[in-house]
Amino acid sequence: MESPLALYRRYRPETFAEVIGQDHVTTPLRAALANNRVNHAYLFSGPRGCGKTTSARILARALNCARAPIADPCGECDSCVELARGGAGSMDVIEIDAASHSGVDDARDLREKAFFAPVRDRYKVYIIDEAHMVTTHAFNALLKLVEEPPPHLRFIFATTEPEKVLGTIRSRTHHYPFRLIPPRLLSAYLTELCQAEGVPIEPGALPLVVRAGAGSARDTLSVLDQLLGGAGPEGVTHHLATTLLGYTPDSLLDEAVDAFAAADGAAVFGVVDKVVETGQDPRRFTEDLLRRLRDLVIVAAVPDAPASGLIDVSEDAGERLVAQAARFGAHDLTRAADLVAAGLTEMRGATAPRLLLELICARILLPGADHDAAGLAARLDRVERRLSVSVPAAPQRQAPTTTPVPAQDRPQPTQTAPEPVETPAPTPAPAAWGGTPEPEPSAAETGPQTGPQTGPQTGPQTGPETGPQTGPETGLEPAPGPGPEPQPASPPQEPGPGGMGLVDVRRLWPDVVEACKERRRLTWMLLSQNAQVVGLDGDTLTLGFANAGARGSFDKNGSAEIVRQAAIDVVGVDWRIETIVDPGASADAAPPPPAPAPAPRAPEPPPQTVPDSPPPWAVEPPPDDGPPDPEPSGSGSVARAREAIAQTRPAGGPAESNADARRVAAAEADAAVHPDDIDADDHALAGADLLAEKLGAQVIEEIPHT
Repeated sequence: MESPLALYRRYRPETFAEVIGQDHVTTPLRAALANNRVNHAYLFSGPRGCGKTTSARILARALNCARAPIADPCGECDSCVELARGGAGSMDVIEIDAASHSGVDDARDLREKAFFAPVRDRYKVYIIDEAHMVTTHAFNALLKLVEEPPPHLRFIFATTEPEKVLGTIRSRTHHYPFRLIPPRLLSAYLTELCQAEGVPIEPGALPLVVRAGAGSARDTLSVLDQLLGGAGPEGVTHHLATTLLGYTPDSLLDEAVDAFAAADGAAVFGVVDKVVETGQDPRRFTEDLLRRLRDLVIVAAVPDAPASGLIDVSEDAGERLVAQAARFGAHDLTRAADLVAAGLTEMRGATAPRLLLELICARILLPGADHDAAGLAARLDRVERRLSVSVPAAPQRQAPTTTPVPAQDRPQPTQTAPEPVETPAPTPAPAAWGGTPEPEPSAAETGPQTGPQTGPQTGPQTGPETGPQTGPETGLEPAPGPGPEPQPASPPQEPGPGGMGLVDVRRLWPDVVEACKERRRLTWMLLSQNAQVVGLDGDTLTLGFANAGARGSFDKNGSAEIVRQAAIDVVGVDWRIETIVDPGASADAAPPPPAPAPAPRAPEPPPQTVPDSPPPWAVEPPPDDGPPDPEPSGSGSVARAREAIAQTRPAGGPAESNADARRVAAAEADAAVHPDDIDADDHALAGADLLAEKLGAQVIEEIPHT
């Protein structure tokens, strides 16, 4: 029994009407044949398997048809029968493979035979396939013949690389570029062939066959012929196509996409392990994953893409794509597709493709690691999600401030000793701390006193406290001072850009400091050792420095711009940075401890006798309402430091209380410095001057550096 011919030979078109996907070529050729306006030389170019040689044969049949001039050969005359599928061929139509006849001698032989008249037909037609293989000298030998051929001679050159054909030859031909066949048209053509062959094929297998053919009709028919040969009684199934063609199964791609959507690293790397363990090529998996992400990007932009035919997938696969696209964000899909595309380029020629595939997956799972626009968008989304969680949680952090009043019986020795000096500054504290001395105190004090928080914090002394806070500060009530002092924290907690308060800023401040470390290490050292967030007023962020030297160094080297850029990267808010000198700022302000504010300050009332004997270096408070200018280096600053730290600390355990104790102790140590102390103000000493003054060093010799 004779074996059947290959599909691309059995179903080779015999007329221009049967050629698919090349209407831009067949339509003008049919018009030229019908009008008897055929040129003496043609150049057909295009990718392999798209119909160049077939169209050349059809053109030769139409030229020598007994009914010429005619658009399509009749198929009945001797010439049409000889040039049909399975025909013996015609002596007047000569096909030459230029790959094996590319020399000058071959061109001379063709030139000598071309002048003989055709044996039977009207024209002698030369079809020169792979014309780009002809050498320059051979083309020059044919140039005169191609330019001025005899009346009975016609040339048809077919090539995949028209730019390699000699320019003088191209200029003497009519050039028709062929194109790849569209996938949708090719799918319909394959369905007809399967019906003609009597072999069923699943709809999910057709896109795989078309994809393997890459737009070439001959290659696609070869792939389909292979699947038809290995098909069983059920026909060509999707499983058979993925197995023979080496594509990644849809189930594995679905598992990978679902893991990326859920940010499940274990599932993602489990899929990579399955790919390697089953013997699949990591490069092919990466390519299939990129194609799946491309489909998801289109579905996210056009939800009805599967139904409208924009994506060539089956109905059930289209429903899965719509469900998967809904689980990703606006930019997540495009970012993942970009990373996979870049990784696929890097995998070409790589010796460890699995390692690169795992790195691609890691980059997709960590959007914050990217510093480009896509990574910034991912970080902004993360900040928005964080703010959406932190802003509703603010009332819950205020709840503990209403309950710890009965805890005043618990002693706290390290914090009760300096408390009496806080009495002169209950009102100026929020003004100096928030960075707005004049308008903020009145709005801050009147607001919290009318709310439900003032009463529980002050206990039975709520009534007496309300009066002194609105009038002059006389220091008559030192005991309840710590109770109401946390309440003026409302100005720092006023929502800034993005709905953030001071509590949220202090919680995110360590991340900002770490971001500054990556930009400039000096700025990071100044912030981590000497600075603390002390106020937030709209889009202005106020930083307090422990001494004037640290503040001056921060302002001189342009660190404010570094902090602003770091805040934009981490928090997503563009703040204007202001600095003040406040001894209450310390190195402990950098970490974000959730220390309790009211609990450690509750036992402050017992030492009420200390106010009678303040330290001799403490600055006396003014008898009435006055600006808090003389207090930055005195006791009022210490009180403000303790109050601001307490206001921005949620309830916590003993570790946070100890941290607050260290901050207050550092503030007290700065307050103990005499205003006339030379060392406290002389921060300009450096280098040789500092060594000479402190250590008695002497300059021996100076080496000039040119």
